[in-house]
Amino acid sequence: MDEAALTSWLMLQAVEGVGDRTLVKLVQAFGSTHAALGATTEELLHAGCSPELAESIRRGPATTIRQQIDRQVKTIERLKVHTLTLFDPSYPSRLKAIPDPPPLLYVSGALIQQDDIAVAIVGGRRATASGRLLTEEIAKELSERGVTIVSGLARGIDAAAHRGAGAGKGRTVAVLGCGIDRTYPSEHHALRRSVESHGAVISELPIGAAPHSHHFPRRNRIISGLSLGVLVAEAATNSGSLITAKLALEQGREVFALPGSVKEDACRGSNRLIKEGAKLIEGAQDILEEILPQVDGRQRAMMRLEGTPRDVPPALKRDDLLVYEALSYEAQSVDAVIERTGLSAAQVSAILLSLELSGRVRQLPGQQYIRQ
Repeated sequence: MDEAALTSWLMLQAVEGVGDRTLVKLVQAFGSTHAALGATTEELLHAGCSPELAESIRRGPATTIRQQIDRQVKTIERLKVHTLTLFDPSYPSRLKAIPDPPPLLYVSGALIQQDDIAVAIVGGRRATASGRLLTEEIAKELSERGVTIVSGLARGIDAAAHRGAGAGKGRTVAVLGCGIDRTYPSEHHALRRSVESHGAVISELPIGAAPHSHHFPRRNRIISGLSLGVLVAEAATNSGSLITAKLALEQGREVFALPGSVKEDACRGSNRLIKEGAKLIEGAQDILEEILPQVDGRQRAMMRLEGTPRDVPPALKRDDLLVYEALSYEAQSVDAVIERTGLSAAQVSAILLSLELSGRVRQLPGQQYIRQ
């Protein structure tokens, strides 16, 4: 969209009484936002506007708002942000089909046709170590198969999902709950740059919009709307990711959940989803089996369904196997491993280092270890 078209779009959007639905109806009636802003009162009334709304459109936004819009347009140009309207042919087709698609999207990076084959992965910000690792693993495997990973750039599960997609050398999309000129949380600037280089960062909110709490439930409908299904990897009972799951169901999307420990508060919400009918997922293959019936032949051709088998690692020696089997996908301390194996501290430390170098285990902060 060029500068003039964007300016007229933002001007009409800023008119008091013009919400998303009204904006879309006006563009459909007049062909463009510029034409709607230039319409006569009689034409606006004929298009279904109330007398009050017609007068507001004829008057236009206040001078201070117009100046603010000019600054926003200059910022969009300076940041090289793309804008997509609901009427643009490249607007995401799945998102367009939801009941309340955003009329205008700000895009940093690029959305491509392959992103129609997408799975959203969401979850709690205070995720467990095992939850983050499993999320990364599933996102990586889906990414390797040509599935775009959609999430919200938040701490915890969202960040793990984006990183997993990057590790799989695939595409990922982050949906913000603030203006696209901001990064939230602020420590995710590097992660954001990685997402932009392997996909896109998008927002429906205007330039400068702060990450207010009421923005995120609306943001979540975009996350689910872009996707074939939503995986809630780990969520407490008050997690916003449960809102995404609810929206996914309303939009006719698949809902998946990873089972977690019944004693872990961070997993109670996602475990409850399984009780309520969400599909229990143990790995990426479970998700692929559910979404493939929704993917047509053209889209399947873009996927990498026939991957090369993973290299089978060499068999472990007796003591190495003892240490490996003492570990699990829940973090274990070195002391716990020593106690379970009966080996000396020196032996356990040496074996753990060897297992870490071979990619079988990962060390976490606080001298904790977990299986890969």
